[in-house]
Amino acid sequence: MASFQFNVVGYIQSPYKQKFAIPRQPGLIPEAIGYLELEPGYDDDTILRGIDSFSHLWLLFVFHETADKGWSPMVRPPRLGGNTRKGVFATRATFRPNPVGLSVVKLEGVERKNGKLCLKLSGIDLLHGTPVIDIKPYLPYSDALPEAAGGFADSAPETAMTVSFSEQASEFCRQQNHYPDLQVFIEKVLKQDPRPSYKKQRDTEQSYGMSLYHYNIKWTVTGEHNHVTEIHQLQP
Repeated sequence: MASFQFNVVGYIQSPYKQKFAIPRQPGLIPEAIGYLELEPGYDDDTILRGIDSFSHLWLLFVFHETADKGWSPMVRPPRLGGNTRKGVFATRATFRPNPVGLSVVKLEGVERKNGKLCLKLSGIDLLHGTPVIDIKPYLPYSDALPEAAGGFADSAPETAMTVSFSEQASEFCRQQNHYPDLQVFIEKVLKQDPRPSYKKQRDTEQSYGMSLYHYNIKWTVTGEHNHVTEIHQLQP
């Protein structure tokens, strides 16, 4: 069998520090802001000439955290509650013969950040440190197909989850000038209900924690309600 070797053109700087909080698909949380930092050899301004005329980009990336865990011909999509098996090529699961993913993101601008050439992106669904192996412009006339069938994922996922914030959590968010949409961002992440499928059936109060940007967020879930109890700065 033929094999190919690819170079990493850049790495994602993401608010998602762990897989737990990442939405199932890109674009579901527009407030998720990140950067693609281009590697040496690909950080010349000419390589991006003309890219600012496109509103969205395709990123081809590597599932680097699961790449060494092999693949499976059958997987259990979370969208189906984790109880139904589908062929891996009928899903976007990470455990693939080649650990490659595809994500469409909104381009917010091109800038130099800490001396590195970066693409500022929004609506990302990528883990911090994700290696990107290619960038392509999104073309609405060919890439957007409204008549296409979406199989078992024919519409954006919806939940009935509600979210509230403690006084400490709300005040903490108000003080973060660098991330003015922090509270909205956290709310939208929790409305996606990132819990494992088997825990969604429980009625008792559950406690969770996650890292977003440089913050540690703690919350409880009771039924279909999330309550953010504490937010603290992560220790460097």
